Amino acid sequence: MALTTHPPLRLHARPPALAAAFHRGLPPRRARLRLCRCADADAGKAQAQAQARRAYPYDEIEPRWQAHWEERRTFRTPDVGDGLDTSKPKCYILDMFPYPSGAGLHVGHPLGYTATDILSRFKRMQGFNVLHPMGWDAFGLPAEQYAIQTGTHPKITTARNIDRFRTQLKSLGFSYDWDREISTTEPTYYKWTQWIFLQLLKRGLAYQAEVPVNWCPALGTVLANEEVIDGVSERGGYPVIRKPMRQWMLRITSYADRLLEDLDDLDWPESIKEMQRNWIGRSEGAELEFCAVDQEGHDLGAILTVYTTRPDTIFGATYLVVAPEHVSLPSLTSEGQRVNVEEYTEVAARKSELERTELQKEKTGVFSGSYAKNPATGEIIPIWVADYVLASYGTGAIMAVPAHDSRDHEFALKYELPIIKVVSPPNGNCDPEEAYADDGIMINSSSSSSGLNINGMLSQDAALKVTDWVESNGFGKKKVNYKLRDWLFARQRYWGEPFPLIYLDDTNEMVPLSENELPLTLPELDDFTPTGTGEPPLTKATDWVKTTDLLTGRPATRETSTMPQWAGSCWYYLRFMDPKNSSTLVDKAKESYWGPVDIYVGGAEHSVLHLLYARFWHKVLYDIGVVSTKEPFKCLINQGLILGEVEYTAYRDNEGRWISADSGSSLADCYQEKVSADKITKVGDHYVLKDDPNIRLNARAYKMSKSRGNVINPDDVVSEYGADSLRLYEMFMGPLRDSKTWSTGGIEGVHRFLGRTWRLVVGAPLPDGSYKDGTMATDDKPTFEQLRVLHKCIARVSEEIQETRFNTAISAMMEFVNAAYKWDTQPKSVIDSFVLLLAPFAPHLAEELWFRLGHSQSLAYEQFPEANDEYLKESEVVLPVQINGKTRGTILVDKECSENDAFEKAASDEKLSKYLDGKGIKKRIYVPGRILNVILDQQKAMT
Repeated sequence: MALTTHPPLRLHARPPALAAAFHRGLPPRRARLRLCRCADADAGKAQAQAQARRAYPYDEIEPRWQAHWEERRTFRTPDVGDGLDTSKPKCYILDMFPYPSGAGLHVGHPLGYTATDILSRFKRMQGFNVLHPMGWDAFGLPAEQYAIQTGTHPKITTARNIDRFRTQLKSLGFSYDWDREISTTEPTYYKWTQWIFLQLLKRGLAYQAEVPVNWCPALGTVLANEEVIDGVSERGGYPVIRKPMRQWMLRITSYADRLLEDLDDLDWPESIKEMQRNWIGRSEGAELEFCAVDQEGHDLGAILTVYTTRPDTIFGATYLVVAPEHVSLPSLTSEGQRVNVEEYTEVAARKSELERTELQKEKTGVFSGSYAKNPATGEIIPIWVADYVLASYGTGAIMAVPAHDSRDHEFALKYELPIIKVVSPPNGNCDPEEAYADDGIMINSSSSSSGLNINGMLSQDAALKVTDWVESNGFGKKKVNYKLRDWLFARQRYWGEPFPLIYLDDTNEMVPLSENELPLTLPELDDFTPTGTGEPPLTKATDWVKTTDLLTGRPATRETSTMPQWAGSCWYYLRFMDPKNSSTLVDKAKESYWGPVDIYVGGAEHSVLHLLYARFWHKVLYDIGVVSTKEPFKCLINQGLILGEVEYTAYRDNEGRWISADSGSSLADCYQEKVSADKITKVGDHYVLKDDPNIRLNARAYKMSKSRGNVINPDDVVSEYGADSLRLYEMFMGPLRDSKTWSTGGIEGVHRFLGRTWRLVVGAPLPDGSYKDGTMATDDKPTFEQLRVLHKCIARVSEEIQETRFNTAISAMMEFVNAAYKWDTQPKSVIDSFVLLLAPFAPHLAEELWFRLGHSQSLAYEQFPEANDEYLKESEVVLPVQINGKTRGTILVDKECSENDAFEKAASDEKLSKYLDGKGIKKRIYVPGRILNVILDQQKAMT
């Protein structure tokens, strides 16, 4: 769009404090007066330092161009069917849905956002239609917890947080299409979340069940397994216990095979795909039935079904184990053992699944008082209760084979249970004190009473024979099992999507709402604190809870649990394609053009929760014809963390003396002391005190957190160095996928680079601190060398952006600027191309330079430069020079250099000349482009 409405810019190098006063709205004269009144000696020093850091007038450039982009909606993407040229290729680039917390952004957040913005700007300039939207995943526990603590309604705090995040993101110059902004908390959005739930319900993929759940008393809600870490809630770190409750579940297990198989075709990090494979945990085995009996072998009338991946080891099963939550445990518990069993199950309920299955944990259990009959041997074996078996996996019961399973072996040793070896290694060698868990040859595995004999068979063949035998005799069946559990899809909280269904009061029949009744909006509540009883806070909204079935007029009650935070974030990428549509979730033509997401950038911490859930919902939507692709995200990129600045820790003993971190004495009795960076120095690979180099310190960078006090606010960085400097530094710190350590000194370096770029194009400041209009660029025809430098830069930057190696792309641009400073002239055509290369990384500076170079339109849609192969061919080579067959150095020569020219260059080289001066030459051997070998005449040299 034309920029002719803007007057020519004449930028003045105002001090940052004065610029800040302008931004606060003070008139120039008052701002200067205020600055003068504060100008004591210390402030003057700080002012001088800030002025020195201000390498170019970013504080005037950046607000100007941000306003320009917003006023002209520069990055708006037209709709399909409303001006979008669908003959052009598309690129849908997406950031993982951010949660707008009250703390705002820290400098770790813009890492991924800057990467997607570079890719988006690059693809636009390559002629792609780019969809690059932003929105908010704003339902959930964090907002509700904050609201409870402050007494402020979550609707108010959420809106305030969104405004803060939006302002911060705009201040960084990201090229989002803000016309497509969405929030999961808006009824126009969650209407379609509720609609998806109804589709799941229609297809039997949503159901209610009494299940053991993770109950967090402090949060007053149920948590999914993925939201519990080491026995405490992921949010807040509160204790979690296991208890049975009736809950809404989603049958994600029905899609387990497809979720597993379709991973192979995705361009995702292999580590993330492996995490999902492990979480799904597909295994093949058999379900075996054991009859429950008493000690004398009398039938108790109960069947205990176990799942095993090793049916070949059935002859080695010497006891059974059931989970503490097993539904049959009360009937299996003898009266003599009931108190012990109940005490044990109560303790187990307070442990997380991770704690219970941890391999290093000491195994515990209690005898149930009942027994079972091994169908293969006819032997009576005891039934134990142990928390290392989970009710959520398999059948909640296992046959224990202690000779061939390390957990069972440890348990059997502790409780003195029989251990029978039934698998021998192929070479016959194994540790008799350890469990042998691999395949081998079957031994001790036959019974005349059952007629089953697998002795001498290989494990795999024996497993097949045992499975056939149990199926033919009615003792079990072949079974494929998964670690993946159905998705627990209800929260006993207020701040979430209401379930679109009611229960008829007279029959308790569940009735889904009709689609024309959507959205079912969340009622306003003054008291949204947890009830403490397990009843959701929505039970307090009595006028909302009590309703009428529109179809029959019968009185009814609404569901009072709400959906989890993950519901809204499962499908937001689809709504961005068609955010204003009130009649359907997404228009088919728009989804067909934009889907799937081409590049999805976010943290690896979402490898299971969000990504697996989103893939599940997408496949359901694919099955019902809403979407045209089997997978939602074609390419996934995980950015690393940005850690806080390095912290230096020293140790003192009880008498206050320094203790070196590498000393032989124990540091446990010492107390730690943080040391500022100006008091330390580096010696080799270690950091030591400047005043005492014998005292070594620990140096470590930590994840940014408010509790450590190491959070860097991007607003402060932008104020001091500018948004382009922040963007450039975060990309220059290292590879996108790696974790990096923040360093203020590092951002000063890239800020100076942008200042050098500014002065290269615009020139040095005038005596009054202002800059002349226009640029230093000339209309001179570029030299071959200038074009060679430019096109090498174009080739490198283009390739590095494509491969997301942004740090090396920046290095290439730095090399260009270094070379350009040596030129006598700055040809405009060369500078134009370089500014376009810089644009995705430092868009504000690039736009300003582009305008000053005489262009009347934004560069956002200008064609990205393409490298010309003619200028990429190396015209010079490094030629090794040998003296009497021994390499003494190298010289840089043209590829077509003659022998005489090569020799003259070698003779004039400072390093090589000492071998040739005054020496007789017997012979010269020259291979163009390969080598120059000078053979000296030894006799002449001697005379």
